[in-house]
Amino acid sequence: MKKRFALQLIAACALAMGATAGFAQDVIKIANIVELSGGGATAGTNFKNGVELAVKEINASGGILGKKIQTTTTDTQSNPGIAKGLTQKAIDNDVFAIFGPVFSGSIMVSMAESRRAEVPNFTGGEASSITEQGNPYVFRTSFTQADAMPKVARYINQQAKLKSIAIIYVNNDFGKGGLDAIKKALAKTDTKVVAEISSESGQVDFSAAVLRAKQSNADGLFAYSNEEESARLLRELRKQGWTKPVIGETTLTGQKVIELAGDAANGAVAHVGLTVDAPQPAIRAFRAKFEKEYKYVSDHNGMKGYSGIYVLKAAIEKVGKLDRKAVAAALHTLKVKAADQPGVLMDVSFDSKGDLDRESFMIEVKNGKQEVVAILPALGKK
Repeated sequence: MKKRFALQLIAACALAMGATAGFAQDVIKIANIVELSGGGATAGTNFKNGVELAVKEINASGGILGKKIQTTTTDTQSNPGIAKGLTQKAIDNDVFAIFGPVFSGSIMVSMAESRRAEVPNFTGGEASSITEQGNPYVFRTSFTQADAMPKVARYINQQAKLKSIAIIYVNNDFGKGGLDAIKKALAKTDTKVVAEISSESGQVDFSAAVLRAKQSNADGLFAYSNEEESARLLRELRKQGWTKPVIGETTLTGQKVIELAGDAANGAVAHVGLTVDAPQPAIRAFRAKFEKEYKYVSDHNGMKGYSGIYVLKAAIEKVGKLDRKAVAAALHTLKVKAADQPGVLMDVSFDSKGDLDRESFMIEVKNGKQEVVAILPALGKK
């Protein structure tokens, strides 16, 4: 009887040690759960490539705390349900952290799983609602709409001096969140929203949407959609002879948009949290390394994935051990200087909700290239 009890006690201790010492393993497992097909393929592929470039660099320089990073990549197919299932599989595989999904609708569904398992989860999603759920394990690699839109509204009202504006937005969590945020920000100015025009994810024909914008007689257009749809919208605006300002956020002027829209992208203005055309040395170095590795120019999503890995590295090194709970707690007060950790690209800090703060940019597409026209300070430095 005593012998049986002793054996049971040993087995229980072994199980407990396995649960708490899961990261005594030789590698740091990271799951890259991203959109490689469907409407988010451009964003997800760039994010994935940024993550993998950072991992390659870190492993080549000795890893984190002497341990190499091991990544697995899976495709959400731009489907929230699939994203949730893949997140659960990653957790079952005992990953230390999860990167992705990029789309707001997917992370809103999948992050419940990473929260339950207490696994740090980095996302490129920008919907304000992501970090308003009180999830202590979700962290952004980009600005929230609530932080970005006031900067855009200020530009529309004070620099572009538009008295009225039409809005074309994509009818999903991302688009509706952006619509609400820009309307709230513009309500504090004398610029009036005279038309709200809904479009669908994957929409091909924007002729009716552009016609409605023209019929509104607005002084300009605020466009907020996914990359591929933004390119189609810009081409349709050019086709219908639109000559008024076209202003947006990151997804209006991304590298893929410029490639797809061609000359129709010229003149588009957007607020971007990240751009490979920024004058900072660390960003210029990233651009060169990414182009050498993948033979194309990264968009902001590649920068999000890349810098996110280095943020995780900084947090682990601050804690000094592979403890997911302690690393998540450290991230909520983390401040990293690019001078100390060039891979974060710019000085960055995180708040108690997992939102980040850093400099951002206003850019205009000129001759098929993004040109930085203004550097905007971090919100905490206003």
